[in-house]
Amino acid sequence: MIRLTRRGAVVLAATVGLFVLGHWAGYPFFLAIAGAGAGALIAAIVATGRRPRVVVSRQVYPDRVERGRPAAATLRVRNPARRRRGAFTAGDRVGAATRTVAIRALGPNAETAHNYELPTERRGRHQVGPLVLERADPFGLGYRRLTTGETATLWVHPRVHVMSPPGGGRPRHHHEGAVADDRLRGSEDLREVREYVHGDEIRHLHWKATARTGSLMVRDYVDPHQPRFTVLLDSRLRGPRLEDAVDAAASLAGSAARADRPTRLVSSGGLDVDTGGGPRAVRPLLDALCVLEPSSGPALVPEGLGRSGVGGLAVVTAGGTPADRAAVAALRDRYSPLIVFVLGDAETFEGIPGAVVLSVSDAADAARRWNALGL
Repeated sequence: MIRLTRRGAVVLAATVGLFVLGHWAGYPFFLAIAGAGAGALIAAIVATGRRPRVVVSRQVYPDRVERGRPAAATLRVRNPARRRRGAFTAGDRVGAATRTVAIRALGPNAETAHNYELPTERRGRHQVGPLVLERADPFGLGYRRLTTGETATLWVHPRVHVMSPPGGGRPRHHHEGAVADDRLRGSEDLREVREYVHGDEIRHLHWKATARTGSLMVRDYVDPHQPRFTVLLDSRLRGPRLEDAVDAAASLAGSAARADRPTRLVSSGGLDVDTGGGPRAVRPLLDALCVLEPSSGPALVPEGLGRSGVGGLAVVTAGGTPADRAAVAALRDRYSPLIVFVLGDAETFEGIPGAVVLSVSDAADAARRWNALGL
């Protein structure tokens, strides 16, 4: 739809006024001026109503980047017409912002590429594109914004700090000691059915899923007796505190997964990502934290966390209530080691038997304190 500029609105008001006055008073001169104004407005509608005949494609590299790290987009614009297209200015959407791109003049079937940096200051999944073209008429009476081209997605992950991988926790593997669970020897749990990755066991191919999807699918198994490292994130936080907590949780979960430890990421808002560990497990953990939003629930510890498997637990919060302290204290018999990172005053959680409570200022301080513990 055409949008009138201030000049266009004045011309429209004057046209209507002169037409009414000329028709009521019988002055042909006023009617002629009103007709000229109406003709100019119709010409503006025709000039701005044509869609631009350009083909737009874009590539974002890398498509996943740590917050604050550089990312770029390559915008390719091609003129498929047989006539030369003049230069114009367009806006490329990046999340909620718009990046202005000056498109050079294009000859018949010519193509041009434009490279520009993308903002990565805000964590999240951002849509890049489509290209927004603003077409105006020669008299400046109106304009029309038209969108064209495909879109891409930029994942801005939390900032990850270097942390030493967590220790093994309590012995649960049959090579390390007696198994407490009444399970069959050598049993494994089916974690998921996923697409085949080079290096996977051929004997784990899932032929029915392969026939249904058209891609090689494999069963992903995990040893149920292997200790699991769990990160509990307090998603009730807001603003910079939430970002620091997300960075700390990403650093903890990422270090455990890269060390080939089964890793689980849980938030007080309901997020629950359980992975079998290994380099492939890092991306789903960071993707989940990338789109995490603040939650409004009252409880720090979600229901069911106390019934999970034995292993290490790291809690990332910024303080809490006596009920939060009691809920964390109830986990000490289930998880070992139990580490509580508090962004600020840790008085609420101090004195929990068997727990290590650390008061930290930000995610970088949490990484330093964690590495100093040597767990």
